[in-house]
Amino acid sequence: MARPKPLAEYVEPCIGRAIAAQGFTGADIVVSWPDIVGERLGAVSQPIKVEWPRRPKGEPEARSQPATLVVRVEGAFALELQHLAPILMERVNAVYGWRCIGRIVLKQGPVRRSNPRLPERRIGEAESRRVADATAPVADDPLRAALQRLGTAVLSTDGPV
Repeated sequence: MARPKPLAEYVEPCIGRAIAAQGFTGADIVVSWPDIVGERLGAVSQPIKVEWPRRPKGEPEARSQPATLVVRVEGAFALELQHLAPILMERVNAVYGWRCIGRIVLKQGPVRRSNPRLPERRIGEAESRRVADATAPVADDPLRAALQRLGTAVLSTDGPV
């Protein structure tokens, strides 16, 4: 039987070409964006593309100039992100491990939400006890809570999960 692989091993092969078309060298910046800018700003901004400067013809060994990171940001948060641009560049460069981003360009516009809020599922008292009894032996609290949410979603009659 094959060993289970982490989901992260499948992300790059699936979206690698689409990310490369936008100038990113990998999915690391896109995937870890909320960790880089913080949860609050990560919800209202997203990296769009990295624009690399063209190298002069005939100079393949020329020292590469830092790239420009284009970030879409919603409304008034653009001003806050503009003030945090130097810190943001340091954090992005730390993720890549070298000084690849030298400038940030902000584009105002709507940001696609990755985690839409799902409606809370409701079940009866008997089903709730059944879920609690089934998950009681699980020692890890976060895992038990996740299993209880799953059980509630499976047993609810509110429609498809």
